[in-house]
Amino acid sequence: MEATQINMSQSPLVNEAIGAKVKKCKPRVMSKSGHSNVRIDKVDGIYLLYLQDLWTTVIDMKWRYKLTLFVATFVMTWFLFGVIYYAIAFIHGDLEANKFSHKHVPCVMNVDSLTGAFLFSLESQTTIGYGFRVITEECPHAIFLLVAQLVITTLIEIFITGTFLAKIARPKKRAETIKFSHCAVITKHNRHLCLVIRVANMRKSLLIQCQLSGKLLQTYETKEGERILLNQATVKFHVDSSSESPFLILPLTFYHILDENSPLRDLTPQNLKEKDFELVVLLNATVESTSAVCQSRTSYVPEEIFWGYEFMPVISVSQNGKYVADFSQFEQIRSADCNLYNMDSEKQKLEEQYRKEDQRNRERRTMLFQQSNV
Repeated sequence: MEATQINMSQSPLVNEAIGAKVKKCKPRVMSKSGHSNVRIDKVDGIYLLYLQDLWTTVIDMKWRYKLTLFVATFVMTWFLFGVIYYAIAFIHGDLEANKFSHKHVPCVMNVDSLTGAFLFSLESQTTIGYGFRVITEECPHAIFLLVAQLVITTLIEIFITGTFLAKIARPKKRAETIKFSHCAVITKHNRHLCLVIRVANMRKSLLIQCQLSGKLLQTYETKEGERILLNQATVKFHVDSSSESPFLILPLTFYHILDENSPLRDLTPQNLKEKDFELVVLLNATVESTSAVCQSRTSYVPEEIFWGYEFMPVISVSQNGKYVADFSQFEQIRSADCNLYNMDSEKQKLEEQYRKEDQRNRERRTMLFQQSNV
């Protein structure tokens, strides 16, 4: 049997045409890279909500904003407390150097300008302690201010440092090293018609307890006539006989059986490209080195699903007895034997007639229900 091979990664013109068509036809809820395309709009008091959850807000900041906040926090606290020290020195008369008597003791030694007060604030907060500018026992309120500065700025430093560590330790970047196949295929597996996708781990470190699940997003109309724009239906995937993989060290193929319980049971080779849905796929796994749980996401639309194709093999054994994953074959698909995928045409026609008749009956019931309410 001669198979027709299609390399999705090496067909930029085809991919660009498909991407342009997808964008024109229907917006995606989830991008191929796993980022949400949903915009939250017109929420009353949204900034207050962000401030109430300040920890998550700071962690979710982009690095350039976070670094700016980090620098601004320290500079502002140094300057703010420096201004207060300068005000205390001014009120106490420490700035009138010409009128100093031998018995006059300033609140802070050698602070006779705003610059000197700023440097004293910086040295105190960073515990540099050069010994040139020191606080005296003359002003209890200056001592209280020094204690307050150290306590407040220590808490701020703990918060900022904690958010830095939490952002660095997040498994988000680890999830970006998980690769999904650009397209999905519908093929036969163990005598079942299945939707198949391929997933690979791009690092040598293991991902354990891998579990793949899916959500089918499509427009749904209830029996009462209510139209739900993005109805979510669960799509179950499995690796051979189990829904969980013990570890992801080699590229794995996940299957979803298109049976009577599948939300994709209505798919046929004729109506696949005409359907309007989005399949969001989520992979949850545990990073072996850190025990952190990471999640990687992607999505597929009908234009990215190919009926009657299968993935090319990527696993081989080298001459020295090692398993090799050839990622040049990762995106390649080939046309399979058409005889395996031609469904019974009479059965398919009957099922289509039954579906249309059921849709007409549902519309009649909806109209009768609306008329009875009127």
